[in-house]
Amino acid sequence: FGVAPGGLDLRVLDSTDPAAVRARAGEAEPHRTLYLVSSKSGTTAETLALFRFFEDRARAAKGERAGEHFVAITDPGTPLERLGRERGFRRVFLNPADIGGRYSALSLFGLVPAALLGIDVAALLERAERLVHACASRVPIADNPGIRLGALLGELAAAGRDKVTFVADPPLSAFGTWAEQLLAESTGKEGRGLVPVEGEPLGDPGVYGADRLFVHLSVEGREDPPARGGLEALERAGHPVIRIRLTDPLDLGGEFFRWEMATAVAGILLKVNPFDEPNVQESKDNTDRLLKEVRRAGRLPQESAALAADGLALFGDMGGARSPEAALGAHLKPARPGDYVALMAYLAPSPAHQEILQAIRVTIRDALRLATTLGYGPRFLHSTGQLHKGGPDTGLFLQITAEDASDLPIPGEPYTFGVLKAAQALGDFQALRAKGRRILRVHLGPDVKGGLARLREAVEAGLKG
Repeated sequence: FGVAPGGLDLRVLDSTDPAAVRARAGEAEPHRTLYLVSSKSGTTAETLALFRFFEDRARAAKGERAGEHFVAITDPGTPLERLGRERGFRRVFLNPADIGGRYSALSLFGLVPAALLGIDVAALLERAERLVHACASRVPIADNPGIRLGALLGELAAAGRDKVTFVADPPLSAFGTWAEQLLAESTGKEGRGLVPVEGEPLGDPGVYGADRLFVHLSVEGREDPPARGGLEALERAGHPVIRIRLTDPLDLGGEFFRWEMATAVAGILLKVNPFDEPNVQESKDNTDRLLKEVRRAGRLPQESAALAADGLALFGDMGGARSPEAALGAHLKPARPGDYVALMAYLAPSPAHQEILQAIRVTIRDALRLATTLGYGPRFLHSTGQLHKGGPDTGLFLQITAEDASDLPIPGEPYTFGVLKAAQALGDFQALRAKGRRILRVHLGPDVKGGLARLREAVEAGLKG
């Protein structure tokens, strides 16, 4: 949508990486910025740490009136609601408590920032209402868009096509990022689940296995010809393709509802509860335990690398490998048909990092014909983290960490953003190992871009060796 005349520009910060926090802080002058502090539970560790950091900056600029620059969006009765009242927030929005976080796009969590951007919220909701009526119980199943989509997702997953691959034309390119959490966290449990594949570049038919379902989203009159041609080739090769065409971006209101209902239907067909997330807490508990150790001992527990060479340190089962190339090859090459590779990068999201990480995932996909996912930590812990631990044991996990060139303190805490991020990475690593998942951690050192380049070379060599 962009920013409408009179609207406010929106930036999202969902990272505890010090460089990411510093970059966002540099874009937002405290006296000209409204901070939306969004947390359903009101206890999310990352959200509260970021609030403390930006409140400290706002107090330095505005003194006792700093609270006027903050808005809370949370459920009734949460610690965040109380905090907002105590600190004099400009507004505390209370969302209905019975709306799950990943089903909340059409609630205050999505609509408050939409209104501030200047989006026509009434029109957006009117489009959603159309889908609500089209999906009503009186509508025959064959004509019900939510049930039809859910049935396709569930039945194709049962037939082995559980890698739901999003191909979204501009201006819908961010849709897959939203749908990723909806599908993964709702269905990835009890050893079953849909694996959303978002942001993977489209390839030739020969690089895909028989586990893919492609979903193409476009806006009428603004279709992307290369994407259309690539999908037609995939269809001719026997891959199923679902096409959804919006008349204009406001139709996203309807798509939010369609996909929320379809996800619930798919969960029923997969015989899982689409409204719980039983494994999300495991990594959180590990992180809390590690941060208590920091408070007690002043640092995180230290683990020795199983292998260190060429600026890379590796942790996990090396399988007797004596070089990063051999270790990465031993980790990835035994993959089975139907597996997927998850790159979990505890790095600052940036165009430079994204370019190399995308090259790594394409190399892996093309060599092994496996679906790939890419998530930045800790964001993905609230997105695909449930699937990683509770879904099918088909994931090969590559966790990527690095030393922070410079750190940032968290006001009121005895640890920094860098330590919080490291605790979250270690906590998730431990949770995945406890589940018996196939995971390897690669630590890059302080030169992140150079380390990623070396990792790319090692992956390429390992897959060829």
